[in-house]
Amino acid sequence: MSILGSLIQKGARLGALAGQQVRATTAEHQQKQLIALLRQARNTAFGRHHGFSSILFSSDPTRAFREQVPATDYHGIYDRWWQQAHLCDSPDVCWPGIIPYFALSSGTSQAASKYIPVTEDMLRYMRRGSRRMLFDMAHYGLTPRHFTKHMLMVGSCTSPKREGLHYSGDLSGIIGLNRPGWMERFYRPGRHITDLPDWDERIARIADEAPQWDVGFAVANPMWLQLILERIISQYHLNNIHDLWPNFSVYVHGGVFFEPYRASFEHLLGKPVHYVNSYLASEGFFAYQQRPGESDMRLLPDAGIYFELVPFNAKNFDDNGDLRSPEPETHTLENAEPGQTYALLISTCSGAWRYLLGDTVVVTDPTRGMIRINGRTKQFLSVCGEHLSIDNLNAAVQEADVRLNAGIREFAVAGVREGTYWAHQWYVSMDNPRVSADEFAKIVDEALCRLNDDYAIERQYVLRKVHVDILPNAKFMGWLEQKGKFNGQAKIPRVLKSAQLVDFQAYLKSV
Repeated sequence: MSILGSLIQKGARLGALAGQQVRATTAEHQQKQLIALLRQARNTAFGRHHGFSSILFSSDPTRAFREQVPATDYHGIYDRWWQQAHLCDSPDVCWPGIIPYFALSSGTSQAASKYIPVTEDMLRYMRRGSRRMLFDMAHYGLTPRHFTKHMLMVGSCTSPKREGLHYSGDLSGIIGLNRPGWMERFYRPGRHITDLPDWDERIARIADEAPQWDVGFAVANPMWLQLILERIISQYHLNNIHDLWPNFSVYVHGGVFFEPYRASFEHLLGKPVHYVNSYLASEGFFAYQQRPGESDMRLLPDAGIYFELVPFNAKNFDDNGDLRSPEPETHTLENAEPGQTYALLISTCSGAWRYLLGDTVVVTDPTRGMIRINGRTKQFLSVCGEHLSIDNLNAAVQEADVRLNAGIREFAVAGVREGTYWAHQWYVSMDNPRVSADEFAKIVDEALCRLNDDYAIERQYVLRKVHVDILPNAKFMGWLEQKGKFNGQAKIPRVLKSAQLVDFQAYLKSV
């Protein structure tokens, strides 16, 4: 038995036990988190403008904060505040000091990339969240030797661009650049590969060195990890990845809903692995799945982020998914209604204040802070009143994948006008060449009628057609590359709208 592995395992168990105590009082920690954020930022330009000092001295800081600070989206806070720190390196704008990093978001909701501030405080809290997730591996029944295996972490280039007094790049690259020293013993592929700017070259180098590693854990976007495993299996003529990495046991995924990838991903495996869902965005590390078998994730209540919940309904949001008012109805975690869909409003130690993240979640257990991501405020489909959520689309695609043994890789859908009526246009890539577009359309259509009453009604009246184009997966990848988003963070938007749809259709005509 590995002495080092036993020590790490014991430390993980102790850490998991301590973590349970820390997270037992979510509401209390969130209140303390808000006070801490206000105190640290009270002398910034944003803090002075919105009276953070008076909020701190009020009898009800939560209510005062909600009344004195307007809710906003990215453009609202960037145009008025963040761009001073980004373009001019001005200090003390929304958070004390000069912002050292700006993360470029992958921009699924809008075509343009966003520049999200990332402070040293936020990086410290992200490391705390990562440690807690490692501690909770104690719940997964791993042996001591598993804790000594390599961890494959697939992300973006770790050579961010220097711009004045700060660096800009994808968050995964920024995190890789600031990885704690203790991880170097276990981390793969290493800076000599992750510093390479070209993604294809990084994949090739990973495949070349793969036989030298004994990977037990993988952390990556499903789309990119699948590409890497396929490359390794093909290069070494393997039956599956476990022929090379027999100890590969845990896969931590995030960024996209994993289920549409599961069937094709598991074709690459020789035995089952544990899947761990995580919720990491450019704005922070929000939540992760604590135990095997759970589909929900637990929010981190003391990780530099204060959460507010906005009911995702017509009262608070317009048809484009934008806030109707800077003073929306909001709830804290402890008074959230289980089963209700909420949009996340966050305030963070990187200087986001009542910032609309763009994700929607269902709170499954308010006391424990348990959530399930179910979509995005702008990634929903409702051209004629069908009101399809990402949850609906994922469930329908998953059903088609299982029933047809399709091996679906990627998909996107759009609403298109056809005379006086509407149609849905699907774009799908899959491994099984025997599956026809008509078969896929029939099952998805039936599933959506069953899942969503509004869709079923509109299919009788104004939503007349369901079109499906089956594409090679390379076309989805090529579109990302053309847009300059061929990296470890990028993902295909599930709903294509407006300029994004025009851009994708123009790309398909050009290739």
